[in-house]
Amino acid sequence: MSIIIAFFILLILGVPIAFVLGLSSVFYMLFTGNIDFLLSVPQRMIVAADNFSLMAIPLFVLAGELMNYGGITRRLTDFARSCISHLRGGLAYVNILVSMFLSAIIGSANAVAAIQSSSMVPEMRKDGYDNEYSSAVTAASAIMGPIIPPSMVFIIYGVSAGTSIGALFLAGITPGILLGVGFFVLSYFYAKKKNFPTRKRSSLQEVIKTLLIAIPALTIPLFIIGGIISGSFTPTEAGAVGSLIAFLVGMFIYREIKWKDIPSIFLKTGVITASIMIIVACANIFGWTLAMERIPQVIAESILSISTNTIIILIIINILLLVVGMFLEPIAAIIIVVPVLLPVVLELGIDPVHFGLIVCLNLVIGLITPPVGIVLFVVSGITKISVQRLSQSIFPFVVVAVVVLFVITFVPDLVTYLPERFLSQ
Repeated sequence: MSIIIAFFILLILGVPIAFVLGLSSVFYMLFTGNIDFLLSVPQRMIVAADNFSLMAIPLFVLAGELMNYGGITRRLTDFARSCISHLRGGLAYVNILVSMFLSAIIGSANAVAAIQSSSMVPEMRKDGYDNEYSSAVTAASAIMGPIIPPSMVFIIYGVSAGTSIGALFLAGITPGILLGVGFFVLSYFYAKKKNFPTRKRSSLQEVIKTLLIAIPALTIPLFIIGGIISGSFTPTEAGAVGSLIAFLVGMFIYREIKWKDIPSIFLKTGVITASIMIIVACANIFGWTLAMERIPQVIAESILSISTNTIIILIIINILLLVVGMFLEPIAAIIIVVPVLLPVVLELGIDPVHFGLIVCLNLVIGLITPPVGIVLFVVSGITKISVQRLSQSIFPFVVVAVVVLFVITFVPDLVTYLPERFLSQ
């Protein structure tokens, strides 16, 4: 138990999660006298990062950076605004819809939250929306980023569980749409209750104009998902294709990427990728030390000793993962919990792709729940609302996300239909 104690002490002290995982593992080896194991630490860190599927991460990060610089976000926002901003509370719908578009391109909750907090929240406040609601909509919508493909958390889960990343990408489409629909419905009731303002309806000519301008941006997720479905390329190759298209669109169609921007784009891509890979490497060490203590086996046996009923086990796992998500960043949590829980769900006959969506959605919900909800801090830092007030405002959106979670948990066909339809050959 020394590793668990060291882990929570470092976490409470505010040490970055990558170092929490690595240092608690090293402390365990020192406290238990297993000094020789320290010699294996570098090798295991390298092995964790040396995986072809993980090459998709820098490629999708690069695609996101190219889109940010290329003016793609603004074109998507203009198109969504021309379609639905005339509805009562329409800017909230625009916020959610643009977040869905960005999620299908960037795949990062933090990135979507940062972009929308800087662009949409000021627009909503200008139109009379209060800061709490505007920030809550933005933070909640951002969690669609890791669920609608492409997704970093799906890549990490696929590597950890030995599951098809392409299947996970397809499986995430329906839950992502359900989240968007749920947030739309909740926003509708907010708009009715608070009598939010409306805007002048855009003319058909304006809608067509913004659509034509946005088409190049909309082709990027279509190429990515279409290529995977058709078998033209793997998810890793899809990241390269997405980056190429984003570069061509931003450079030659929208003409907002300049050659002088390329070094900054590569630098940001490298920094983000490095931070993810450090977490992956250190989490592998942490998982290795847990295995030496037989903690995964103990937890698995404890869960199965409670019941062998699939429904009860899934409820227990959901509660456990929701709690874990409140304290751990999703990528680190996936690497730690998947080896623990996957044998349990496989013994119960649960599809690993279905389980992957359960794991990822649980942990992503943790991004908007205190005390360590990273998206809350991102939005709070930009919109200048306190994390406490934001946590209170976002609670109804968390409830909607949990409802969607339990729907996909107990209706697995919503998750598995698309992978079985297109990748069963």
